[in-house]
Amino acid sequence: MGKEEAYKKMAQAVIEGDSDAVIEAIKQVIDDAPPLEIIQEGMVPGLKEIGDMFEAQEIFLPEMLMAAEAFQNGMKLIEPKLLAAGQHVEKTGTVVFGTVLTDVHEIGKNIVITLMKTHGFEVYDLGANVSPTTFVDKAEEVNADIIAMSALMTTTMTYQKDVIDYLKERGLREKYVVLVGGGPVNEEWAEQIGADGTSDSAAGAVEIAKRLIANKKGGK
Repeated sequence: MGKEEAYKKMAQAVIEGDSDAVIEAIKQVIDDAPPLEIIQEGMVPGLKEIGDMFEAQEIFLPEMLMAAEAFQNGMKLIEPKLLAAGQHVEKTGTVVFGTVLTDVHEIGKNIVITLMKTHGFEVYDLGANVSPTTFVDKAEEVNADIIAMSALMTTTMTYQKDVIDYLKERGLREKYVVLVGGGPVNEEWAEQIGADGTSDSAAGAVEIAKRLIANKKGGK
């Protein structure tokens, strides 16, 4: 089986919530393909399609959860290779990362967290349905450099603004780099709410985080 065919099978298996088929497709390519390529070309397209279907109410929560489980089971196979690539990387910075209030979707966040770890970031994963106070209190507790927020739905992305507003209320906005992401999030939204950056890909998010933290530490 060629790589392209394996990636198509992988994406379809994620959509169908078929963990066994996801794992089988990964095994076909894991010895030859870079782990990040497997995620971006095989896993993420399936996840994006199922997310779009869920947003359009073409499927419902049980199907979404099955797809999420299949995705996570596949990631368990890929993550060791991904993390091994970054195990000797010097520490880049500290990140507090979570999915905002009323949003229970964690898959996109978890991909970015895995990639951040391979690039030397220490990441505190707050999980899903995270309140503004929890984001900020944790960032203060661990002396974080970055607060990163994920939102998968248009109905929940407004909570990203609430976190930034809460930072301002406490006089802490300038202390942190604030990143936002998720399916409906774009640069226009990030600029509108006063975030420092966003990306539509996990790899892009890591590059933005690295650049912004370098600027912050350089006093620029």
